[in-house]
Amino acid sequence: MTGYALAPGESTVTTLVATTIGTGLCIGSANAINQWIETPYDAQMLRTRNRVLGRRALSQTHAFGFGILTGAAGITCLATLVNPITALLGASNIALYTLVYTPMKRMSIANTWAGSVVGAIPPMMGYTAVTNNLLDPGAWVLGGLLYCWQFPHFNALAWNLREDYSKAGYRMMAVTDPKLNARVSLRYSLAMFPLCFAVPYLDLTSWWFAADSSVVNGALLYGAYKFWRKSNDKSAKQLFFGSIVHLPVLLALLMIHKKWNLPGYHTKTKEEEEIEEIIEWVIEDDY
Repeated sequence: MTGYALAPGESTVTTLVATTIGTGLCIGSANAINQWIETPYDAQMLRTRNRVLGRRALSQTHAFGFGILTGAAGITCLATLVNPITALLGASNIALYTLVYTPMKRMSIANTWAGSVVGAIPPMMGYTAVTNNLLDPGAWVLGGLLYCWQFPHFNALAWNLREDYSKAGYRMMAVTDPKLNARVSLRYSLAMFPLCFAVPYLDLTSWWFAADSSVVNGALLYGAYKFWRKSNDKSAKQLFFGSIVHLPVLLALLMIHKKWNLPGYHTKTKEEEEIEEIIEWVIEDDY
């Protein structure tokens, strides 16, 4: 929804609602199919063993059918009520989550990078719902912010769940290479700074966003630094819960500092100014 609100162009409440519902249905689909695939492994983990499929409170057929139905409904909603590009992104995310990220979790630590792409796409969907343009750099900067945020958030969570992940056979950095797990968290926390500076550079917000976001990103970076210096349950929890606070604050700052196109206010482009000059010249010449 922040991606939708931040995008330059004409926006309507109807399209915003359709984008939100369609994206939500795609998310529901990806999660349902993910849990359908991972039922035997979820049952081995303390964090997930009480899920309905692990407790056999829901049949496998029901869960898979729900995933297919919500996916089809979400993509259809986006394609008919928003635009084909946003629908394609929604479909791609379902495929990426269920066919790439989910199986990769048991094969390679690269799964976290694939999963971060999944987390990056929803704000891009909001942006393209307005612009209908996937090549707009604003969409990619927003996606980049969410992509980088995933690493300190998830790696901190994975640290406290590493025994569970190991038991279920998941290949996570926190299990196979704890030092890399902390370094990656620090690295992507640092990457938040240039991305936030790119937002006002693209004229999506005022430059006050660069200043305010630096304070918020500094807090995240400090937590990641402590986690990198000494990875333990305490520093991991601090970074994890700090990341949960960080994201909504950052998104709120994007909204606060957005360059709003107020009713009655319009900045003329160079082409519009040239056209006006030609019209004035023609009028004067006629007189």
